[in-house]
Amino acid sequence: MAENRQPDAPGAAHRSTVRSLLRLWPYARAVRRQLATSVTAAVLAMLSVLGVPIVLGRIVDGPLARHDLAGLWPPVGLLLLLGLVEAGLFYTRRVVLARPLAGLETAMRGELFAKLQRLPVSFHERWGSGQLLSRATADMYTMRLFLAFPLVFLIVNSVMFLAGTVVMFTQDWRLALIVVLPAGPLFVLTRRFESGYSGASRLAQDQNGDLATVVEESVLGIRILKAFGRHRSMHERFRAQSRQLRRTELRKAHLLANLWAVIVGLPELALGCALAVGAYLVAHDELSAGTLVAFLSTALALRWPVESLGWLLAYANEAATATDRFFEVLDEPEEADPGTATALGAPDGIRLTGVRFRYPDAPDGTPDLLRGVDLHVRSGETMALVGATGSGKTTLTALLPRLYEATGGTITLDGRDIRDLPRERLRELVAVAFEEPTLFSATVRENVLMGAPGADDERLRSALATAQAGFVDKLPAGADTEVGEQGLSLSGGQRQRLALARAVVGDPAFLVLDDPLSALDVHTEALVERALREVLAGTTALVVAHRPSTVLLADRVAVLADGRIEAVGTHQELLRTSTRYRELMTGEAALIPEGSTSR
Repeated sequence: MAENRQPDAPGAAHRSTVRSLLRLWPYARAVRRQLATSVTAAVLAMLSVLGVPIVLGRIVDGPLARHDLAGLWPPVGLLLLLGLVEAGLFYTRRVVLARPLAGLETAMRGELFAKLQRLPVSFHERWGSGQLLSRATADMYTMRLFLAFPLVFLIVNSVMFLAGTVVMFTQDWRLALIVVLPAGPLFVLTRRFESGYSGASRLAQDQNGDLATVVEESVLGIRILKAFGRHRSMHERFRAQSRQLRRTELRKAHLLANLWAVIVGLPELALGCALAVGAYLVAHDELSAGTLVAFLSTALALRWPVESLGWLLAYANEAATATDRFFEVLDEPEEADPGTATALGAPDGIRLTGVRFRYPDAPDGTPDLLRGVDLHVRSGETMALVGATGSGKTTLTALLPRLYEATGGTITLDGRDIRDLPRERLRELVAVAFEEPTLFSATVRENVLMGAPGADDERLRSALATAQAGFVDKLPAGADTEVGEQGLSLSGGQRQRLALARAVVGDPAFLVLDDPLSALDVHTEALVERALREVLAGTTALVVAHRPSTVLLADRVAVLADGRIEAVGTHQELLRTSTRYRELMTGEAALIPEGSTSR
């Protein structure tokens, strides 16, 4: 199973929540009018709530003090009107934002996915799939929810707290001082909370990504786990990572509980003191009962803005972490693609001159995997590439479509340096069939026609015939049958034949086949080779081969050893002149010491 590498979070320990969230502004700008409308509606709704205590105070000092029941109806009607206005404004706030934010989330997810498609293969080798999956799903939801609720209420609650404070000071400045006294300690506490919670939040979201990777590997590798009876060990791995995530979530809950205890406790204590002082003032005729009722009602109305502070700060930190993780992918540098040429030169085939390559994460001091490869595959020729396991054959074939960039030397197609061609154009010219075929959760037709979008049924049938994929007609819906994730509903040989059909369906000018027949039985292999000869006759091809039967498809053979091309010739010539080639073809290659490591 692939090693899951969790990328480092640069500056995570010292990052600013506000600075992180401000990076969302370029996206939020598209919905700024709806956000402004939502905030305005919410502010007006909250201000209508502050009107209730004022009306209650007038009721107590007016109709109730005079025992005027008839005089109760106007203020009671006003209270009902304020309630309806509040409900209508909150409804407006939700309706205005729902659709635009759903569209914003979709657009951001699309941008992330497009970025993942543009990033080089080396990036995907460094990152666990679960980390990327969680960024495209859970983190997107967190950011959208922040824009819909916490962001709005951070603004609204701040406005309401300030307005409520002004109202309380106009009612009685002495009681207002008592109520706002805890604001200082609360500010200091929230700053300390933010510094601790942001680190725990980042850790939890990264651990969620790791856990998603374990689940994905378990599902995709279920056959291996069952065949080797390793489901218990995988379960233990899952449980261990689940426990780590649980500990982190409990730490977050502990931090939040401490904050909530103080946020709820201090204002309640201040409110109790204000009630006692207010009662004393009323008893000594220094304050009217109505004013005290209005003041306490205003203070109670401010409980939600104060008590929600913990939740809002926690979610703001979650959203800031999600934003950081989102931009960690978007900030990854893409490989330069300065090529502008579209046409090739005179027919010259594939030419490699002094090609060198080493993987970016190769340990310092180790030699290059490819150390100066010189090879010429003539136009219209099929060249077989053979070598011991680990000699770099697959890596060399990956350089032609620029899945990896050569670290030295040049590669030309019909005289044109592949770096002069845009990658999109290059990959139209070069078709590849990998040794380990990958199929997608789509129909057979969709999987094969990835090699030639827009091709008709005739070309599809021709490609399937070349790959001897007659089994497709026996599938429940023929070529329109869903093959399932990774094509696991098919055998290895069937998947390999569909991958071969995908490579040849577009009649490519250059064809790269990485041991395309390794999973086939002898009979099927012979049929595929017979049909493949017709395809190879009309293209320039480089074929990685491990068996004599595959080598015989080629016009000439190149032997790769110690990072270089050691010998080139026909099959018969190399059998006579190359000891290494004879050993490879007779099954004695295990005796050849490997001069390098590969993937």
